[in-house]
Amino acid sequence: MTHNASSAEWMPDSCTLPTAEQPVRVAEFDRFFAESVQRTHRPTRTRLDLLLAAGAEPAARDLAARESSCCSFFTFAFDTADAGTVLHIEVPDSQVDVLDAFAVRANTAIGGGR
Repeated sequence: MTHNASSAEWMPDSCTLPTAEQPVRVAEFDRFFAESVQRTHRPTRTRLDLLLAAGAEPAARDLAARESSCCSFFTFAFDTADAGTVLHIEVPDSQVDVLDAFAVRANTAIGGGR
């Protein structure tokens, strides 16, 4: 398994999304991060929180549902905070390197973790 955060090759071996569709999904996440995420926060090594822009929750729910169908180790949960909707992304200890790469992509897309 390769986790090069600058390419589509950070997908874990356990992902069941067809290989040809993986770059498309990565591009979807990159676009989502750039357009819909205001800030990231990493409260634990196994969890990444994304503060969503107003109106981004439906797109986030759709993307989370599709991702959890092919990468079942991800847990996605939504919460409302004073600042807005927060998407919590959690993984087991064995998949922290995938979450690390995910966080790098998110922070890069939003300009360094605004």
